[in-house]
Amino acid sequence: MSGTTLDYHNDSLSLSVIEALADATDTDPVELEPLYHVVDPEALDQLFQGTTPATARVQFSYGEHTVEVRGDGTILVDGTVHECP
Repeated sequence: MSGTTLDYHNDSLSLSVIEALADATDTDPVELEPLYHVVDPEALDQLFQGTTPATARVQFSYGEHTVEVRGDGTILVDGTVHECP
């Protein structure tokens, strides 16, 4: 499975995280607990911009799940890479 690669000019990383969590939990994204309850979505979006090194990583807990975001735009939930539509 390949990772999710973001188009930093058109995609919001925080929205992609929500899509990955929805996919991982088989839940409609609108039914998920707001992401801002566990991490600042704007800060996450700003941290991972086009100049972010591919080696950068942020990891946080979302409920019972562990989310990892990598500098290359890859999003993992509980260690599984999620492909966002």
